Amino acid sequence: MIFDGITDAIGHTPLVRLRVPAAPGVEVYAKLELQNLFGMKDRVAATIITEARRTGALVEGAHIVESSSGTMALGVALVGTALGHPVHIVTDPRVDRMTLAKLRALGCAVHVVDAMTSHGWQSARLERLERLMAELPGAFWPQQYSNPDNPAAYRRLAEEVLRDLGHVDVLVGSVGSGGSLCGSSRALRESLPGLLVLGVDCVGSALFDQPDEPRRLQSGLGNSLLPKNLDRTLVDEVHWLNDHEAFAATRALAAEQQIFAGNTSGSVYRVLTDVAARSAPGTRVVGIFPDRGDRYADTVYSDEFWASSGLTALPVASAPEPVDYGTTVTGWSRAANKSGADVQRHLLFVEANTTGTGVLALGLAGELGLTPVLLTGDPSRYAGLAGSGAEVLECDTNSAAALRAAVQDRFRREEVAGVSTTSDFYTPAAADLAAWLGLPRNPVDAVLTCRDKSLLRARLTGAGVRQPGHVVLREPVTGDDAARAVAAVGLPCVVKPVDDSGSNAVLLRHDADEVLAHARRVLAVRANVRGLPTARSVLVEQFLPGEEFSVELFGWAGETHLVGVTRKSVTPGPHFVETRHLFPAPLDPALADEVVAVARRAVEAAGMRLGATHTEVRLTADGPAVVEVNPRLAGGMIPELVRLATGVELLAQQVRAAAGLRPDLTPSRAAHAGIVFLTAPRAGVLAEVTGVEAARAVPGVERVLVTAAPGAAVRPPENAYDRLGHVIALGETPAEVDAALTAAHDAVGIRMEAGQ
Repeated sequence: MIFDGITDAIGHTPLVRLRVPAAPGVEVYAKLELQNLFGMKDRVAATIITEARRTGALVEGAHIVESSSGTMALGVALVGTALGHPVHIVTDPRVDRMTLAKLRALGCAVHVVDAMTSHGWQSARLERLERLMAELPGAFWPQQYSNPDNPAAYRRLAEEVLRDLGHVDVLVGSVGSGGSLCGSSRALRESLPGLLVLGVDCVGSALFDQPDEPRRLQSGLGNSLLPKNLDRTLVDEVHWLNDHEAFAATRALAAEQQIFAGNTSGSVYRVLTDVAARSAPGTRVVGIFPDRGDRYADTVYSDEFWASSGLTALPVASAPEPVDYGTTVTGWSRAANKSGADVQRHLLFVEANTTGTGVLALGLAGELGLTPVLLTGDPSRYAGLAGSGAEVLECDTNSAAALRAAVQDRFRREEVAGVSTTSDFYTPAAADLAAWLGLPRNPVDAVLTCRDKSLLRARLTGAGVRQPGHVVLREPVTGDDAARAVAAVGLPCVVKPVDDSGSNAVLLRHDADEVLAHARRVLAVRANVRGLPTARSVLVEQFLPGEEFSVELFGWAGETHLVGVTRKSVTPGPHFVETRHLFPAPLDPALADEVVAVARRAVEAAGMRLGATHTEVRLTADGPAVVEVNPRLAGGMIPELVRLATGVELLAQQVRAAAGLRPDLTPSRAAHAGIVFLTAPRAGVLAEVTGVEAARAVPGVERVLVTAAPGAAVRPPENAYDRLGHVIALGETPAEVDAALTAAHDAVGIRMEAGQ
């Protein structure tokens, strides 16, 4: 196997079958992470450092400072120095001479603390690290105990196990920072929800509600503090071994399996033997072996050390004693894990829309027993936020590094249940944050593909999905570019930005000069309404005459479920703004099947698999064609129409899916609902909206809402933000709804100021 550089060789570790006493058909495997260049934490260092460089948290040539007495120090030294960063390692007297030699050979500055402080060696190291960070401006601290890139690093490990075995019943791993076992089990459970996870800890560690004994001899597992990366809710059963048991198991591993490893691997091995003995035929068990034995030549493998440390005075059990969780243990014991169950869980929202749905979603999270948290750069944007019950976490939501830092500083991993957003613009940020935390999500690539319509066009082309002919224009656009685009797609054509929302800057054009002028106007916009940089690309698309529909789909558990089809009415051009919806659409069943089929193919081609999508489709002479796929709930109050017509609360189901809870998409009634939007007849200043009460009195009308205030500058709609309000109606048939909408709309008057 050939690699371009030393860091590319990280991972790809062997999976070896162990021969241990077990029932016929029980398979036990060791994932030999100790076969990484320096150990398992090579994966962690590589992920944390490369992600920090990608997000800008670590700049070229900046110092890296980390606290570690073992394999994390070596991993950071390996990756950091390979990428040209000066590396500082803070450690304690327990560090072995082999590790010290390797760190110094790699050119690291090694800082050894000389005394424990309030929480043992761990707190002493962290206090020294803080002083170093103050002395080295711009230095980066990987923070393996709180940085979610630690557990995220083990997604590849999980992928390697699945590739080699396909199915695993039990995963056994040590617990220290919370990275390896939590990261690998979280990733495995995405495809193996029934996976049983066993955590291996040491006597005297405080991780699972045991009294802390900081003078324990084991290294690489256990902790005096509760790391933020530890998600105890992932662990089904905990085993504790004392120092004697762990060291003896490590020697047994070498003698019985010819694996020369450290005490963490030895502890995992001992637990594997117990699991194998208790497993039914056909069970497949995998243990993660993190550390090699060369670091332990003077401790685990030294008879002199055993004698001088009084190790043999500790008892050694041949099998674990089953105990109730919370019982203080002194030797090998096991208990069903009960920690983390009472932890308050939070659902994070990365910004929201401003139509009211966003604040409503916060309240729905609260109804699920979750604490809603709004991550926002401007809380004043959201009316009603103060009464939503949400925690507000202010940060720069346009920066991935700032978003991550805010979450990492505020939460322990087990406190976060999910990430979502109701804002079109922040769907990629929410997906990225969820992926970083290993939470339910759509693939970031899929969300980015839907948000950038030029990427979606390419994806749909590859999948053979019918769509408009199109050309992508980028700066600088010339008259020849516009002429070639017109020749390719025909006239009239639609010109629009690839990544805006609400029909903003979508325009019908009739010649190449108009195409050129509008393309340049779009490209001149450097940031959208939320301050995010635009993609700086323009789509020139074939204009598709015909009726327009949207297909509301919902992804869950590997399936794409149909919620329904919406009939849409839009302004005839040059702008395309939605003015009326009817749900469900009155469509011939065969034609409806065609519309749904093309939308489903588009969504699946884009890669969307969780939660709501909103796919716009035009009926052409050649059949349904996809205009766009939105990676979010429908706008335009369509979720409210779905609720009125079917009883399905789409927003609530979206919130449930984000938290990993099964949605309920079962209709409880069968009616029809529609909406018509109020718009200005001409540009000017709004004086008054009249006839509201008369509109409310129309039979079938559910709601009349005016959103524009007198004195506002208004215009005929050029995008969704120009609408002045809406009327919603409910009925038994589409004809009833349409009649109610028309009567109510006609009852409303839009009066402009005199002279307008």
